[in-house]
Amino acid sequence: MFFYALPSLIIIVVLLAAARVVRRSLELRSAWNSGLTAEAHCLRSYTTVGGGGNDSSVTTTLHHVYEFTTRDDRAIRFEEANGRPTTVEGDIVTVHYTARHPEKATAHAPSPARAAASTIGMLVFCGVIVTFCVGFMITYHQAFAGDGFFDRP
Repeated sequence: MFFYALPSLIIIVVLLAAARVVRRSLELRSAWNSGLTAEAHCLRSYTTVGGGGNDSSVTTTLHHVYEFTTRDDRAIRFEEANGRPTTVEGDIVTVHYTARHPEKATAHAPSPARAAASTIGMLVFCGVIVTFCVGFMITYHQAFAGDGFFDRP
């Protein structure tokens, strides 16, 4: 059972990650295509560090917290990862947002080709992992569970 449960769990996690990548890509595209922009103030800039245990590499992610006012005078504050490293607290940047979900704004400059390429790259990577897990389960089933291997004298 372990040889089916663990790959299934990995598949579920990878599919959730793929859905998140696609959702964020669609949010960026909607914000860029909406035509709504505003000047936002960078309220805070900070980094988070991940990894570094034993032999793993350390990854650093730069985060920014922005605040802007929509055309209908609503104050919106949002946080975004992987922003420009030259943006510091107090800077004014242009943000793109949708009227329906201004809290999903972005300070990233429009770059649909780059966004599409990174989304496709991540989906291919996720697909490889899912394919490997399914292949592992099929191979395990054929080799050990399907032919009565454990029932032999």
